[in-house]
Amino acid sequence: MQIATAETWYETRRLGDDVTYIGEPFIKEFYRCNIWHVRGRDRDMLVDSGMGVVSLRDYVPLVTERACTCVASHTHFDHIGCHHEFDDRVVHRDEAGLLAEPTRENTLADPYVTDDIFTRLPPIPYVSAEYAVQQAPATRIVEDGDVIDLGDRVFEVVHTPGHSPGGIALWEAATGILFSGDIVYDGPLIEDCYHSDAADYVASMKRLLDYPVRVVHGGHFPSYGNARHVELVRDWLRLKEA
Repeated sequence: MQIATAETWYETRRLGDDVTYIGEPFIKEFYRCNIWHVRGRDRDMLVDSGMGVVSLRDYVPLVTERACTCVASHTHFDHIGCHHEFDDRVVHRDEAGLLAEPTRENTLADPYVTDDIFTRLPPIPYVSAEYAVQQAPATRIVEDGDVIDLGDRVFEVVHTPGHSPGGIALWEAATGILFSGDIVYDGPLIEDCYHSDAADYVASMKRLLDYPVRVVHGGHFPSYGNARHVELVRDWLRLKEA
């Protein structure tokens, strides 16, 4: 398999609402985390940070332009790999221990991280069998209803357990933007992690159905609007009820 260069590892795409998508194109889509950068007046926000096999701060200048709060939607390996590069790190209380003391097992690097998840391997000296997330203890622990204030933009923390116990979504009422993490996105949802909970998942999905979203930026796969959000959640709930 070909080996990518650090310079080509990330791609960025500017969306509306001062939101920028950052992706790792050589990771297969199912495993590829969406990294979201949000520009605020007083500081910026990063929602998740990818695998960490190449430095975000060194190769994506956008994330170093201003003070930046790095939020973990949850603590699986594909979402927190570069959290250690940021001074301001946010996670829900129920997963603070995992962010502080990640292992291959508790971040799901074992069994998911193998050469097969890539179309090009990360730059040398990367080795899949030795991959591990670095410790990144939270500087702020949040719970449901807390807010992340960027000065002119305020995001409410919505606790969405189910996929994992400390999963969160971020809701900006003023714009109708929902960063949903891995609880819902437009692709195959993962409901059988070692710490997933079926009842919590149903409750979280029912709750998210009530939000008047305009656009959902999920943890994986493309973003979508209100009609698709309602369709995805209702179809999933119907399957569970059946």
